[in-house]
Amino acid sequence: MDVNNVELVISAVWKEQYPEGLLPEFALAGRSNVGKSSFINKMIRRKSMARISQKPGKTQTLNFYKIENALYFVDVPGYGFAKVSKREREKWGEMIETYITSREQLKAVVQIVDLRHKPTNDDVMMYEFLKYYQIPTIIIATKADKIPRSKWQKNAKIIRETLDFDSNDDFIVFSSETGMGKEEAWQAIEVKMQ
Repeated sequence: MDVNNVELVISAVWKEQYPEGLLPEFALAGRSNVGKSSFINKMIRRKSMARISQKPGKTQTLNFYKIENALYFVDVPGYGFAKVSKREREKWGEMIETYITSREQLKAVVQIVDLRHKPTNDDVMMYEFLKYYQIPTIIIATKADKIPRSKWQKNAKIIRETLDFDSNDDFIVFSSETGMGKEEAWQAIEVKMQ
């Protein structure tokens, strides 16, 4: 997709705040600091539309980015080791669960994992949650530029095995630095928009 127009429509916490209309939506989920903002910025050809933070756990709302008046990217709070209280994490969990399980416009979840590392328990739990609710998923294994190409296949295999990857889902090796995987990611999204 050739992206020229992007706007942050709303940062929502409650269901009542979600944008109206029937545009397809794609939620972006991943551990804090896995490179979600970098992925979004690379996909929409912006340097800093989604703010990249040195401090994990910066996203605390559901951020709805409208792209080309055709779809939404919905950035959800990162899971994992964000330095926030247990109560705060529970509130995020409820907010994300409500959105993912009840939003009819949601076409797929883009789950971002780090190609360099075996998925964490949180990554596995997230993927199991998506499979339980039969949510189509696109796995983006990012930070490919940080390891030698010779390790990509081995690391991708470890990720697939750890997640008990469903072959109906998409798996894309990605680099926000080089843009590798960007076209494949857009193709996977466009297929699920139908």
